[in-house]
Amino acid sequence: MIETGATIERAAALRARLAAAGAPDSLVVVAVTKGFGPEAVRAALGAGLVDVGENYAQEVVDKAASLAGVVPAPRFHFIGRLQRNKVRQLAGLVTLWQSVDRAPLVAEIARRAPGAEILVQLNLSGEEGKGGCPVDDAGALVSHATEAGLVVRGLMGVGPAGTPESARSGFRHLVALADDLALPVRSIGMSADLEVAVEEGSTMVRVGRDLFGERPPRR
Repeated sequence: MIETGATIERAAALRARLAAAGAPDSLVVVAVTKGFGPEAVRAALGAGLVDVGENYAQEVVDKAASLAGVVPAPRFHFIGRLQRNKVRQLAGLVTLWQSVDRAPLVAEIARRAPGAEILVQLNLSGEEGKGGCPVDDAGALVSHATEAGLVVRGLMGVGPAGTPESARSGFRHLVALADDLALPVRSIGMSADLEVAVEEGSTMVRVGRDLFGERPPRR
């Protein structure tokens, strides 16, 4: 069971950790509540974290319904691999689509949620089967999304498995590309590698375990 008091304490520790890493006050913490119930979102809101990350469409739908009328309202970020047939369910619920990585998905979001704000996800490790478009294709996908009427706010990437330091080169490449494309948002860094991400220029980190503990097995 997620308790608001414990989440408030963990959020304070996280903010101290970010400050020690040199994070600017403007850095956005996305509380990743996937796998937990609506109580995790309530706890995040109680800790002052209104940006909430989800990986599964049905969890977004269920939590949004459970939390209707809550003030402040959570801002749902979709951060998982997204199937086109799930976009219809999520339109109107997602504030920022972070895992946009291919042209057909751009077209479906533009059709179901015109003018939506998105991030283009990059495959920083180059591993097949992982989410994200090839780094060399990012500029073309950003242009395509803009032409489709979507608002491209920035880029997102996930560090490779391994030590935090192994994520550095990919994070650095993403930030340089965001600079080249004049995109302000760089969503990089999670619980394990957020210091490296902050050092390389992250403007948004996605944190679950360090706020809520270990995630329960998915049923």
